[in-house]
Amino acid sequence: MNFLNVDIPVKNVPELDKGFVPLGLFFKNYQKGAAKPLCIAVERSGGQIGTYETKIYGTPEMEQADAYYVDRLVKFLLWSWGGFKVSICGDDNVAAAIRAAYSEGGSRAFDKGFMEQVYETEFIVESLPYDKKPEAVQRAESIGRHLDGGRIGFDAGGSDRKVSAVLDGEPIYSEEVVWFPKTISNPDYHFEGIMAALSTAAAKILEKGGHVDAIGVSSAGVYIDNKCMVASLFLKVGKDEFDKKVKNIYTRAAEQLSSQLGYHIPVVVANDGDVSALAGAMGLGENGIMGIAMGTSEAVGYVDTEGNICGWLNELAFAPVDGQPDAMEDEWSGDIGCGVKYFSQDGVIKLAPRVGIELTGASPAEKLKEVQALMAADDARAKAVYESIGVYLGHTLGLYAMFYDIRHVQMMGRVMSGKGGDIIMETASRVMDEEYPDVAFRPEAPDEKTRRVGQSAAAASLPELK
Repeated sequence: MNFLNVDIPVKNVPELDKGFVPLGLFFKNYQKGAAKPLCIAVERSGGQIGTYETKIYGTPEMEQADAYYVDRLVKFLLWSWGGFKVSICGDDNVAAAIRAAYSEGGSRAFDKGFMEQVYETEFIVESLPYDKKPEAVQRAESIGRHLDGGRIGFDAGGSDRKVSAVLDGEPIYSEEVVWFPKTISNPDYHFEGIMAALSTAAAKILEKGGHVDAIGVSSAGVYIDNKCMVASLFLKVGKDEFDKKVKNIYTRAAEQLSSQLGYHIPVVVANDGDVSALAGAMGLGENGIMGIAMGTSEAVGYVDTEGNICGWLNELAFAPVDGQPDAMEDEWSGDIGCGVKYFSQDGVIKLAPRVGIELTGASPAEKLKEVQALMAADDARAKAVYESIGVYLGHTLGLYAMFYDIRHVQMMGRVMSGKGGDIIMETASRVMDEEYPDVAFRPEAPDEKTRRVGQSAAAASLPELK
């Protein structure tokens, strides 16, 4: 195919989405003729700076391709790394286009506002000469794998909350409770649910003669220094109440339990995607793990090849994967072609009608179950849906490999359950064999040991006892 004057040889196109333009292959083939050096630097909290070296054409005939390439690249880097300052080094025209996009009323105004909320500072785009580009500053930190003492692990999901009590690395109790955090506007509801879980697990540790030494929390959203900056779990909570009662909700819960027990209990809060990657790393006994959970959205976490987390957002649900001009729009961000519409129940719901499946469920989860039931009965239409998602995934893992050093990718979430999940992984592996032979890993399901570690038990290992 040809896209913006760039020839892209594509062997695998999704049967149910013939217009799909794999962004990884566009990036790769665009680069073949580019010669003008460009560096993109993204600054985030603590003075950390990520830098990405690339090249553009800088010619009139490739002006549109240059603008599109840098727009998608900046967008990907922001949702991967996170940041509040973008430096475009080497081309004033491209920098001006990015600055216009990330302005009030610009095409990326949502992204600008989101990053300002996360980092609590103004979002800036600047233009610098290439020879004035910033130096990279990265500070990865070790995550989890601490098994000593009595630990509570809490996993806050959108439909249920899980808690584990762990004594010297052995889970002694776990429970799963249905709750409705996304539909409740009173944050006291969330706090009381968290406290109920922590208190139950603490009681189990004390019954065994143990001491509650630490609390680890796995929670959807963006967390900086244990503070909740943005999280869909608290979607209905107003800003004033969020700032007063949600931002420090987990540290408040730890303080209350500490007060009840009469001694200080440290708490560490991490994004649920990173904790899922940690569970995979603990199960496999390896590093360089990306975890991808395909459920209500696409949740991604990453543990680097040294066993550390990098302080990145890893919110790849909102990173672009598809270049087609009429790709599906994400209602939240207003952008098109982003992972959430490909690697979640939305992706299944998008494709099912294209093959004649009429969905009658009231909720997205119910609609997904309808397709899963058809797949369980070997319905050819349902198979076509999962095969198309597998093609999406194969191409997108090739894209992710351009930005992450990955040794294993573990696929999780309700979309991956049953026969459909097997088809997705088989198809993605075949696409990677044919289109990305230089990428060593292939998607895999968590093994039994990883499943036994579990999200809440992995969360329990987060704090290091001093």
